[in-house]
Amino acid sequence: MSFQTVYQQKRLSAADAIRVLRNGDTIIVPSGVGEPPTLLTALSEARRDFRGIQVSQIVPIRKFDYMDLETAENVRHTAYFFGGCTRPGGQAGVYDYYPNHFSEMPEMLRREMFPADVVFALVSPMDQHGYFSTSLGTDYTMAAVKRARAVVLEVNPNVPFAYGNCHIHISEVTALCESEAPVTEVGLPKIGPVQEAIGKYVADMIPDGATLQIGYGSIPDAVVMQLTHKHDLGIHTEMVGDGIMTLVEAGVVTNRKKNYQTGKMLATFALGSKKLYQFMDRNPALEMHPVDFTNDPFLAGQNDNLHAINATMQIDFLGQCGSESLGVVPYSGTGGQSDFVRSANRSKGGKAFIVLPATAKDDTISRIVPTLTPGTHVSTSKNDVNYVVTEFGVAQLRGKTAKQRCEALIGIAHPDFRGELREAARKMKLL
Repeated sequence: MSFQTVYQQKRLSAADAIRVLRNGDTIIVPSGVGEPPTLLTALSEARRDFRGIQVSQIVPIRKFDYMDLETAENVRHTAYFFGGCTRPGGQAGVYDYYPNHFSEMPEMLRREMFPADVVFALVSPMDQHGYFSTSLGTDYTMAAVKRARAVVLEVNPNVPFAYGNCHIHISEVTALCESEAPVTEVGLPKIGPVQEAIGKYVADMIPDGATLQIGYGSIPDAVVMQLTHKHDLGIHTEMVGDGIMTLVEAGVVTNRKKNYQTGKMLATFALGSKKLYQFMDRNPALEMHPVDFTNDPFLAGQNDNLHAINATMQIDFLGQCGSESLGVVPYSGTGGQSDFVRSANRSKGGKAFIVLPATAKDDTISRIVPTLTPGTHVSTSKNDVNYVVTEFGVAQLRGKTAKQRCEALIGIAHPDFRGELREAARKMKLL
């Protein structure tokens, strides 16, 4: 029987395809724009027909009706990482979340530490060999496919077919539907003078030939904008976005100097524009892999000169980073920050940067604090943090004493807060 014949046998409407669900199932959905909008819309429309369904995902992009808190007993979101769509439900206590390292999620799925009954995923059209590509969200999806009772795909011609370990065979598919809507585009964050200043400090410390991991946000993007004069950079990251594509087009990223996976850019999910998605399609220089390959500190750390750039919201005198909550109130999640901080620490010549504006709320609050706000979730520990960068400079903490760290961090705090920070440090016997 041909692959096309099997394909036609499994092709259904989205409304029929979601009927593989059973009450109490957990649906695994890829991160970001890898979410299948037609399937999730059909689930939303039929949500009152079910009870006890959970949808688990990192960073949903669209706010679907199934996220209605009034029907949470029918279908409820469970977060691996909160995004703008799910943050209100998380902060209201309706949505629960799984603390995790991004790199460990596939293994946690394999060990059945996370439930995974059904996979819903957005994929490319099937190739002549019967394979679909999960290019936009490879992440933990591939491990979930192996675990799930049912795999339901939304096939869209606008999804790129990428290379790497990101392919699902038609024989693994329970049902599929088709759509032709454009893939959701995610614009670049707003970059202002503060972000530019931080970006310049970081960019100046990145040598030619370095391999980069670039997180999402205005400051990492500000770093990218200031790398256009560099040479022979490489990419080993979790997210591929428009900034990286721009560096490739400018000839800055060649991957020639990478000593691990030489000549290849590696990532596990994509977030950007239509142009980015077209850039990914059958691009032999880019491979999309599961997150336990891209983010594993042992593997990523085999890149010499790995430079990892990630943002935080608050940091204390010892260097503990609170990147995912506002006190006890959840905001996002750990994601790959600690994965890549540890990767860069392992790398020969590597540097891990934690970046943050010195203040918040129109310069009324210092983000550098004596102690983290009570209840804050620590994302990067004091033992892992290395370079901390604000618009006022760079503090290098790894290998430094508690007192040296405190002095260095106060030195890059906003000048208006340095006096009170020094007074707090003296009371804590750190100065």
